[in-house]
Amino acid sequence: MLTLHTAELLVPGAGSAALPGGAVLVDGDLIARVGPYAELAAEFPHARVRRWPGVLTPGLLVRGADVLLERTYYPDDPYEVTELGADPITGAEALADLKLTESRWGNSARRATQKLLARGVVAVAGRLTIPVVRTAVVRSGLTLLPPVAAVSSDLPSLDPFAGRDTAEQAFFGILEPGAPARFAVFTAPDAEALLAQGATTCVATVITGRLLHRRR
Repeated sequence: MLTLHTAELLVPGAGSAALPGGAVLVDGDLIARVGPYAELAAEFPHARVRRWPGVLTPGLLVRGADVLLERTYYPDDPYEVTELGADPITGAEALADLKLTESRWGNSARRATQKLLARGVVAVAGRLTIPVVRTAVVRSGLTLLPPVAAVSSDLPSLDPFAGRDTAEQAFFGILEPGAPARFAVFTAPDAEALLAQGATTCVATVITGRLLHRRR
């Protein structure tokens, strides 16, 4: 089935001109067309239409997946927050006190991947050594990449914009015909405002054509 995703502003990728009222036509797990919504809607009148507020961009990349997923524990809400609190737990001593099993690491990673999807993330980079954590990432739909060269501003964070000078630095890929249908939509009016407002403004995340996150 063809699906036409449109937003108030489309930013196809880093260095690409923004397109007001732009749209992405998805066919299966690939992008079929990119262009003005009015033109694509007229050419493909039977496509399902999803209208989103704000700006539609490529999905985002998070670095330091090993730190975020294998050296950070995300308490289970509501079952653990009374005892552990709601904030992620880091530090070798604090993690050792939790006596985490492989199963708990896997459950923590699944909670973390949901937080990432809710921030428009479609790919993570890092070397994962705990099998259940790696499985959680793969099953979530996120693309797992090898570690990438770090820069001085790189600090492991669930927010892909942390430490970035522009929002485009967090983009993963470009929205063009034939590319995998991986993108996100944010309520910010443009990419500049997106950097200031952060990834929690995400309203939708699409990976391989599937809507894996939608803000309720």
